[in-house]
Amino acid sequence: MPWVQLERSALAATFAATDPEQPTLCEGWTVRHLLAHLVQRERRPLARAIDQLSRNKPGQERRLGTLVDRARTAKGYDELLARFARGPSRWSPLAWADETVNFLEYVIHHEDVRRGGTPPLAPRQLAELELEAIWSRLGTVSRLSYRHAPVGVTFALPAGRGQVVHRGEHGVVVTGDPVELLLCASGRQRAAHVELAGSPESVRRFETWRNS
Repeated sequence: MPWVQLERSALAATFAATDPEQPTLCEGWTVRHLLAHLVQRERRPLARAIDQLSRNKPGQERRLGTLVDRARTAKGYDELLARFARGPSRWSPLAWADETVNFLEYVIHHEDVRRGGTPPLAPRQLAELELEAIWSRLGTVSRLSYRHAPVGVTFALPAGRGQVVHRGEHGVVVTGDPVELLLCASGRQRAAHVELAGSPESVRRFETWRNS
């Protein structure tokens, strides 16, 4: 089974077991908002684009809010969850590149739900093959995220393997499991379990840039 299907099933189970009003790592969004976002992203791309252009604060998007309001009852939430669990319709552009586009998206949003509550849940124990699949796809996301970093950045696994995600002098090394590094690359470093190494000045410059 493709990794994206396993992650979709796992995320659907987490959505079903979590309070829809619980906050997530996505500022302004509850679990209900995040579920609605995934459905909108896969089934209503035009509405999503309009919401993005409107530049409303997270949690105040007009068209996303319509989906959220329809899911405020238990029945409405279950129906929204069922739409997500079915995946993109076969006519959706996302369905043609499901593994490429959605796999890492689901991994990230799964942790948005799990680590957004109080207390945040511990990292999941994923199969080594899935961790390898995440690691192999990490470079593209990371290079885009760190392209403006003021110092060089290398991602490393605890076992020692590494990949350069931004070339530059006075580099830093960010060490963690693939999911934790993915959270860093997607701007969720405060929730990620990683270690940062480098000269004090390099670390200072990197953290200042990252937190700005």
